[in-house]
Amino acid sequence: MTDILDPPVPTPVITASEPAKAVVATFAADDEGLTRPEPRSRKLIIHAAAIVALAVSLAYLIWRVGFTLGTSLWLSIPLWLLEVHAVVGLAFFAFSLWDLDSATVPAPVVTTDLRVAVVVTTYNEPSEILLPTIAAAVALSPGHETWVLDDGDRAWVRELATSLGARYLAREEHLHAKAGNLNHALTVLDVDLVAVLDADHVVTPGFLTHTLGYFDDPKLAVVQTPQDFYNVDSFEHDRNRSWFWRSRRGVSFNEQRLFYRAIQPGKNRWHAAFWCGTNAVVRTEALREVGGVATETVTEDIHTTVRMHRRGWRTVYHNEVLAHGLAARDAEQYQSQRLRWGTGAMQLLHAEHPLTGPGLSLRQRLAYGATILGWFDAWRSLGYVVMPVAVIWTGANPVHVRALTFVVAFGVTFVLQRFALAMLSRGYAPLGMAAIFEFVRMQTTISATLSFLRPGERPFLVTGKAGADQRQRHGAPWLLWFLLALSLVSAGWFAGTLSGLTFTSYPIHWAVYGAMIWLVVNAGLLVAAIARVRSDHFATDRRSAVRLRVSGGVSLDEGPGELLDVSVGGALVRSALAPLEVGAHRLLLSFLNGEKVELACEERGRQAVGDYGALVSLRFAGGQDREIGRMSANLLGGQPLSVHSK
Repeated sequence: MTDILDPPVPTPVITASEPAKAVVATFAADDEGLTRPEPRSRKLIIHAAAIVALAVSLAYLIWRVGFTLGTSLWLSIPLWLLEVHAVVGLAFFAFSLWDLDSATVPAPVVTTDLRVAVVVTTYNEPSEILLPTIAAAVALSPGHETWVLDDGDRAWVRELATSLGARYLAREEHLHAKAGNLNHALTVLDVDLVAVLDADHVVTPGFLTHTLGYFDDPKLAVVQTPQDFYNVDSFEHDRNRSWFWRSRRGVSFNEQRLFYRAIQPGKNRWHAAFWCGTNAVVRTEALREVGGVATETVTEDIHTTVRMHRRGWRTVYHNEVLAHGLAARDAEQYQSQRLRWGTGAMQLLHAEHPLTGPGLSLRQRLAYGATILGWFDAWRSLGYVVMPVAVIWTGANPVHVRALTFVVAFGVTFVLQRFALAMLSRGYAPLGMAAIFEFVRMQTTISATLSFLRPGERPFLVTGKAGADQRQRHGAPWLLWFLLALSLVSAGWFAGTLSGLTFTSYPIHWAVYGAMIWLVVNAGLLVAAIARVRSDHFATDRRSAVRLRVSGGVSLDEGPGELLDVSVGGALVRSALAPLEVGAHRLLLSFLNGEKVELACEERGRQAVGDYGALVSLRFAGGQDREIGRMSANLLGGQPLSVHSK
């Protein structure tokens, strides 16, 4: 039976007197604002780098096929095809990233006549993840409904939603996972727009005000915003070491940031930005016209967008971070996500034929082609690992030309391609980290692309968000171990051949020495990829809630304190009181927006600091969902703490 609950009368917003002006920084993801238009001079450099690299690459390919293939065609033709694939990939990359400033950003909307519902889709996420998401959604303005769409039929979720001021909706049958959940909601909601949030994405206060203005265009179907993440110590995060883009060096590397901060906004130029499942506002009229959210693939978002584009609906990408979620915390979550996305892309090729089917413009076909065909890059990476192994074991030379001639031609082409890729990526994909992640996901991506040969329905695999029973490291994909072992054995074969201990001969020494250097580079990347997957730092986490490292003045039992870290379950506070009484405590957080949150806490432990004061570990008492929700919404929304005040 369908279960719908009306929310209780909302509690009035708690305000405070003007806070102190001294600001203490708290948690906020970096590089999250609305991107500024690129200077014309920078665009010219980027475009020139791409054009020159493509022109030189085309000349190189023609020279290679006309003058260097020789007699070892079984090896030289595959190598040439790998190089062709790389140039085609560069061309698609340039097409996708040509212009990131194509969207006209409307003024923020304070009030609207549109009926809006914010929906939070959930299946098996714990309360530590759901609570901040629901609380932040309820607090949004302008006026709207907030619905929690629970496909897990959990009584405690209903109670949580009700306590936070949201409405609850469940369904009798649980077909088609998230797509089915949303389609069921469309039969109940009587609204013009639905803002869709995954259970782990906490919106900032401007999420609706900064996106609703686009819907003045009656043919606009979707406004998508970036996915950014607050667990910046996740498997996908690292330090950005880009040397080509100074402004990115202070921004943490995020494996998805290239897509969400550069590629997706680039699609605005080609009217091909697509829905990414969460952090988006969708027009219900468009959804109903295409038969609801697509259920034939496990990537219902892009599939639905293709259908909308075919019917003349428009989409736009708003390049400003307006929500923060949870990135894949370990290798297992990361691989699970990529397998689902890659498999969905292959299903889309079968179901909609976006490259050849009717209703799409040429620009849209190319944009979808760049996204879908990018999943086949893993095969090129595999080929580049196997190629030097083949040269070392057989002594065959895939490039029949003088060594110096090839080194100059290849070197110039390679450097120009790398420079163009670095400029086009705007510093979001530093070469080393991008290459390591290409190896990390190689086996998963190859498996996903092979699903193209086995069309049919696939189960929707939910990425796990709850903590594990115990902390444990993950095993690296077997393909990486196999390729590393093959590389090491090949290095031994190379040494043995040079010593005259094998039946292989090397008639052209420069070619095999070049292959050996290539093999060493590949082995280094394989080792780095395996080490990252198996790192203790990215082992399975037993805690569901993410503990944020923050720094801000707070009040603990009416005395001064410093907040050091916090989660929805508790906090670590440095108290200046000496001595601080043991037992129950009151923690007061004052934010610069004027809001104050006071929480009852239970002490879990303490450690003396110097001659006075202590580090106090606190656990929040039960029955404070609204207060914890307001705290989380402020912290994850980047709201700074003021100096403590009562």
